[in-house]
Amino acid sequence: MMYVKIHRSEHSEIIAVCDENLLGKKIKENEFELSILESFYKGELMDKNFVIALLKNASNANLVGEEAVSCGLVAGVIDKSSIITIGGVKHAQFYSV
Repeated sequence: MMYVKIHRSEHSEIIAVCDENLLGKKIKENEFELSILESFYKGELMDKNFVIALLKNASNANLVGEEAVSCGLVAGVIDKSSIITIGGVKHAQFYSV
């Protein structure tokens, strides 16, 4: 399961997705730090089928964790070159301009 939170503004929306077990953690590796904040990621708990369907229609997303990034790959919104790993945790973002 993954947490999904949709942040809406006047002109766009960002879908934040993180693996359930990562919420609230801070990941560090060298000069990189990733804070997986409840205020940004904690929304509804969803399974992979719902997340994939949501991402297929998304224009912007922030994905953290093995399961979340895998959903981005399956949905076709990211490719392997978009993925970074910080402290063993996968992370990817995509934005439409």
